[in-house]
Amino acid sequence: MEPFSSKSLALQAEKKLLSKMAGRSVAHLFIEETSSEVLDELYRVSKEYTRSRPQAQRVIKDLIKVAVKVAVLHRSGCFGPGELALATRFRHKLKQGAMTALSFGEVDFTFEAAVLAGLLAECRDLLLELVKQHLTPKSHERIRRVFDHYADPGLLTALYGPDFTEHRSKICDGLRKLLDEGKL
Repeated sequence: MEPFSSKSLALQAEKKLLSKMAGRSVAHLFIEETSSEVLDELYRVSKEYTRSRPQAQRVIKDLIKVAVKVAVLHRSGCFGPGELALATRFRHKLKQGAMTALSFGEVDFTFEAAVLAGLLAECRDLLLELVKQHLTPKSHERIRRVFDHYADPGLLTALYGPDFTEHRSKICDGLRKLLDEGKL
């Protein structure tokens, strides 16, 4: 006979329900205003770069789903000590990526797509390791899709080019605010 766990069942239901409702309204429940503004700019960058509204929406929807699921797992205490150490490494690497993105945005002629792409790939790998026992292969694919999309050297080069100055400025402002408030 299989062991029954109402906590496990409730967690599965919560993850499933929230993944079905991923969008701006659910994002505001789990993601505060500044992060939401950064996500909106990332959507606009993706939409302009890919020239595909559905593709840009899919990437942001996947990002929100993953963020919500990881938040639910963390809030529910599902991560063990080793996984919490991985979560700390992930957060540190994400913060390093944000600071690097800010530096590239503020200091002319310093941008290197390979550096930022490498940091995003490291974040992706840490997050995949963190959630490998907790999320489905479909969620793992969402993580890969999101990080690989934003680590695309073509997209990064466009973001740091003259056509995306306004978007880059808004993203950098949001990242700076998140770093100053200790939310990233």
